[in-house]
Amino acid sequence: MEQEFNMTELNRTKQKFLGERGFVGFIAFLGAFIPLSTDIYLPAMPGMVANLNTTISLVNLTLVLFFVFYAIGTLFWGPLSDKYGRKPVLLVGLGIYLVSSVLCAMAWNVYVLIAFRIFQAIGCGAATAVSTAMIKDTFEGAKRVKILAIVQTMATTSPIVSPVIGAFILSAISWRGAFIFLALIGALSVLGALVMQETNNSKSQEKIFKTIGRLGVVAKNKAFMSLLLMFSLLNVAFMSFITASSFIYVDGFGVSEQMYSYYFSANAVFLLLGPMVYLFLARFISTKNLIKIAYSIIVLSGIMVVTIGTKSPLLFCLALIPASLAGNMIGPPRTNLMIEQVDGDTGAASSLINGVFTIFGSFGMLLISFNFVDKIILMGSMYILAGTITLAAWIILARKSYIIQN
Repeated sequence: MEQEFNMTELNRTKQKFLGERGFVGFIAFLGAFIPLSTDIYLPAMPGMVANLNTTISLVNLTLVLFFVFYAIGTLFWGPLSDKYGRKPVLLVGLGIYLVSSVLCAMAWNVYVLIAFRIFQAIGCGAATAVSTAMIKDTFEGAKRVKILAIVQTMATTSPIVSPVIGAFILSAISWRGAFIFLALIGALSVLGALVMQETNNSKSQEKIFKTIGRLGVVAKNKAFMSLLLMFSLLNVAFMSFITASSFIYVDGFGVSEQMYSYYFSANAVFLLLGPMVYLFLARFISTKNLIKIAYSIIVLSGIMVVTIGTKSPLLFCLALIPASLAGNMIGPPRTNLMIEQVDGDTGAASSLINGVFTIFGSFGMLLISFNFVDKIILMGSMYILAGTITLAAWIILARKSYIIQN
């Protein structure tokens, strides 16, 4: 990392033990917790159905409820860290994550696994909420933007490697090995939190209920909530792919768990390219029009999934790639637009964005779990519907005077 991230120039706290590179690496590591906690055991999900003597829908609940309780946890960990400090809250959350990961590996039936995954999700929420707060505590201006870019890149690259790691673990041990690996990740993060210096040197003196109450203030912002609900819709389709991908490739197309991990990673590569494509195109095309173009591509990609995606695993992968690229391409301007509508309360706004996106995604994950229609057809239809509704809503909202354009 370049010398410009000099810890002597940080806003508040020097990291005595981690140093500049170690501290940034630790934050980036925390930012990757979600894809690590979900994608690493996706290749094992079809086998878990037989191993636990259960149904696809119940196994899928280990993902769906993880995201629901992760969203709920994220809303509360941030305010708690404002009042009590980042380090103690992070240690509590990561401790819950570590213990829950061990218990997941020991689960004797699917219901016990679901229960432990809920606790794992709650602990995982601390990693996301507190790591974002630590960036704000420590870095300012252009440096903060660069650190955010590093963290977001780490979070985006994790889905590329996680299923591959999971497939190798599955070939050597079983699905329980994935949770043992996550427990090791949790133990490493606890160690990092122990040696980390506290970054919040101005803890809130307000009562905790008043701090959490700022979420309600932001939720009353018409412009913010209009954009949030509109942009969250695509997550219904996107997260349905996370849930159903292993069943589509392994059970539906009959590919191996290892080959499935390669197809999944190929899709994730285009998620990584999305923000870079936006930075290039933004020099020539306005954000308003780029959003229109992106959602048009998403609709066309959904049509391809429905029409040719059922033919082969390669065609399914190729049909879905445009939606993945376009969806992540508008991630930066989409978030910036929503934050722009809020004057202050940035932390509460960020919590709501994360929470609402996750809740919408959980609905898509739950919907794809039912077997009332072919999963590929249902997923493609979700992309078509979400893309069409959002495109129409954006055309209308972009003209409203109360929407602050950037």
